[in-house]
Amino acid sequence: MESYHHTTDSKKEESNRKNKVLVADDEQSSRIMLGHFIKKMGYEPIYAIDGEECIEILEREEIDILLLDIHMPKKDGFEVMTYLKDHNIRIPVIMVTASHEIPKTVRCIKMGAYEYLTKPLDTERLQIVLRNALSESELHDTVKQLQKELKTKELFHNIIGQSLAIKQTIEQALQVMDTELNVLILGESGTGKELFAQAIHEGSRRKNGPFVSVNCAAISHELAESLLFGHVKGAFTGANNDHIGFFEQAHKGTLFLDEIGDMDADIQAKVLRAIQERKIRRVGEKIERSVDFRVISATNRNFTVAINNNSFREDLYYRLEEYPIFIPPLRDRKDDIVLIAKHFLEEFCSANNIKPPLFSSEAQEEMKNYHWPGNVRELKNAIQRTAIRSKNLNEIHSVMTPGSREYHKEDLSRRSTNEEEKKSPVSSPSSIVPLDQMERQAIEDAYRACGENPTKTAQLLGIGRATLYRKLKKFGLN
Repeated sequence: MESYHHTTDSKKEESNRKNKVLVADDEQSSRIMLGHFIKKMGYEPIYAIDGEECIEILEREEIDILLLDIHMPKKDGFEVMTYLKDHNIRIPVIMVTASHEIPKTVRCIKMGAYEYLTKPLDTERLQIVLRNALSESELHDTVKQLQKELKTKELFHNIIGQSLAIKQTIEQALQVMDTELNVLILGESGTGKELFAQAIHEGSRRKNGPFVSVNCAAISHELAESLLFGHVKGAFTGANNDHIGFFEQAHKGTLFLDEIGDMDADIQAKVLRAIQERKIRRVGEKIERSVDFRVISATNRNFTVAINNNSFREDLYYRLEEYPIFIPPLRDRKDDIVLIAKHFLEEFCSANNIKPPLFSSEAQEEMKNYHWPGNVRELKNAIQRTAIRSKNLNEIHSVMTPGSREYHKEDLSRRSTNEEEKKSPVSSPSSIVPLDQMERQAIEDAYRACGENPTKTAQLLGIGRATLYRKLKKFGLN
């Protein structure tokens, strides 16, 4: 899978950009001198007169290296180093200090500083330290990027695609993975919501805990509380043993609530309380049990509509939607369709000892132009049908989708067969009811049904009152 961050253009821009060196020193003479040497070395100097300004610049600008004095007003070098550590900002920090402050400098080194320089500065030494620090930083960034790509391939191996839409979705999942935020995955049926939920779990701190998947649409109203929270023996008729509910099963792991939009309205309040307090009570039990879980939920429903018609609690929605992720439909990932189709074809043919044929350019265009309302699930079914029909072919010219020629051939064949079956012998002339008689009966029935009210009768029949009067007179119904 390709890198999600760096395009060729962005890499060129990065290579052309001058490295920014932030000089944080309260002495103007030191700033001027350092800035002069930094410019000569081909870098871009940026200045901060105290620790607070230094932090402000770090927050708003992309800094490649920091030259940091220890003694500064407002915030000193130690406080800046603490800020970097607390905010997980990894940039090379070179301490600039007087020779008698070496013990303090060693303390900064232990806090993560890369190196130190003593005043007055040796320019050759400054050049070497800056060059080495930047090289090490770039190497660290490269390793970090490779680790991220490796992690992405490992976690999202079931999600195939190179389109920008799916890369952005994967990036969102990677960002929230290491947190404890509840994730709401939105998307149409068949887009792979559960695959994303599993990937987020596998990449989280809870990966060694259970991943409990619950289809909320399949839980009946009567059993919902028992299945979700458990019950004790004797709690109700048929409760012959203690039962651990889904929330408890997910202890130290992840609870995946699929089709959460279909959850019964009566159980939503209890689910909200369990998520808020991280406590559950089994049916028939008085004590509460503390449970440690993370919730990932998914739906293809429109929550705005559900909340407005009171079928879904707004407060529960906001608990679930701490971090939303939208999975794009397949029709918005046209660049991925052929790639996914080839994967499904090879997978199915390998499992069934079939030599995989190739997709013709015509078949590829046909797949791209079809709108795939069932998304990836529909595509997989279509490829499997096509593979069976193309056993002895070297090339597939049409995929079995409702929009394909092959599908239409079968559909037309079925229709013609059904139409032949529906045909019956023509009735004999003696069995045909005269049109006048049918019309009279229809008007009479409507006239009586409307209490002999001409206006209502005319409206019911869809004719004008004048026309109705003529008909009533004609048939002697007035």
